[in-house]
Amino acid sequence: QGQLVESGGGLVQAGGSLRLSCAPSGSISSIHNMGWHRQAPGKQRELVATITRAGFTVYATSVKGRFTISRDNAKNTVYLQMNSLKPEDTAVYYCTARTIFNSNYWGQGTQVTVSS
Repeated sequence: QGQLVESGGGLVQAGGSLRLSCAPSGSISSIHNMGWHRQAPGKQRELVATITRAGFTVYATSVKGRFTISRDNAKNTVYLQMNSLKPEDTAVYYCTARTIFNSNYWGQGTQVTVSS
C-alpha cells in the first residue's frame, strides 16, 4: 500500500511559474499512467495532463504550450512544470496514478493560486 503526496503548490502572480511534484509515501508497484487533475471552485474536476511509463503525454487544451509533465520511473515520481500561469489556473491540483491492473491512486491535493 502506498499514498501519493503532492508538493510545490502556492501563490504566484500571473505570468509566473510553479513546479509540482508527486511521489508515493510507500511502495506502489506496476504503475502505468501518472498524471494531474485539477478542480476549481464550483467546477468539475478535469484532466490536466497524463504521462505513460514510456513517456507518451496528453494535455488539456487549456494548458498546452504552458505546462509540461514528466516522470522518473525509478522513483515513481511525476512532475508538472507550470509556466505562464493565469488566474484561470487557480485550483486544487491532484496527483493520480494507475497501475497496469487498473488500480487507481489519488493524492489529497495541493492548492495553486494565481493572482492577477
